[in-house]
Amino acid sequence: MAERVVLPRPGVPFEPQPPIAGPSEETFTSTFGTLLPAAQFLHTDNGKAAYYTFPPISSLSTQTSVGPRRVLLIHGVQTPALGLLPLTSALRSEFPATKFVLLDLWGHGLSDTPVLPHEGTLFHQLIDALLDHLGWNGPGGRVNIVGFSFGAVLTMGYVSGQVEKSGEERRDGVESYVLVAPAGLVRKSWFGEEQRGWLSKECKAEDEDRAAKWVISVLEGGELKVPEDWQERVSRGEVVAQKVREWQMDEHKGHSASVVGIFRDGGATDNDGLFVKSKETGIPSLVVLGADDDLSTEKELVDFGYNVKVVPQAGHGVVRDKASEVANHIGEFWRTLSFS
Repeated sequence: MAERVVLPRPGVPFEPQPPIAGPSEETFTSTFGTLLPAAQFLHTDNGKAAYYTFPPISSLSTQTSVGPRRVLLIHGVQTPALGLLPLTSALRSEFPATKFVLLDLWGHGLSDTPVLPHEGTLFHQLIDALLDHLGWNGPGGRVNIVGFSFGAVLTMGYVSGQVEKSGEERRDGVESYVLVAPAGLVRKSWFGEEQRGWLSKECKAEDEDRAAKWVISVLEGGELKVPEDWQERVSRGEVVAQKVREWQMDEHKGHSASVVGIFRDGGATDNDGLFVKSKETGIPSLVVLGADDDLSTEKELVDFGYNVKVVPQAGHGVVRDKASEVANHIGEFWRTLSFS
């Protein structure tokens, strides 16, 4: 059995190492087909990241609903860009003149895993590099961001950081943002003393295997169970999230380490201040939440000042289980805005 990969922790000295390579696109498509467009790759100092471009399918003059020209969707922990395909498809049907881009975050899908602390800043740098590469990072090419779960945490951190870093000029680069089922409000106090120790920098080397299995179980809500009919469902064009998660754990040598690193150090817990900071930017925003989501509540998010739309009979998987309803709420929000 291969030794478990444990990523460096913030503030703890470590020896530089090359990134852990992501799996090949052929390995991915042999299991899931070509549900996504062909992968494109962004090369950075931290590693190689995959992204997927959905070009406009009509011109602005023929689009019935006024909407954004450019949208970046950012997935959460475990499921990569493919997990946002149902929402992307629903949005494209309503906004066919919009260009949509999906990104595989570090350690997910086809992207490498940098052997670096998985703090939010590591991912903000990746988002920044992609937007620069696309020409979407300033007044000449403004972007609208949709972030799901941990992707919502990254979205808030990114917009807050850009305003702090460069003032109004940089702020103009983001037109609006949407948080779907945002993470960030999980309380470490919900866990026992042993589990909190696994999340801390004092976690012993001999406990890392137990810690990783526990993190995966918490995120999955128990043991990962892949539906027996997953192949039939994939052949129909469905995204079977459980199979995607299993595939990553089996085929991506750095995936599990990234998941644990994100949960420990990426801002997924006790991050109330981030919601406050992102709202204070004044950038137009919306939250879409499943009524049965156990990561955050409508009251918590309204108390932060957000406009919140709740999808009935949906949990944290609202982005896939109720993609059309989520897209409808986002579309209503976008139609209230003026886009460049």
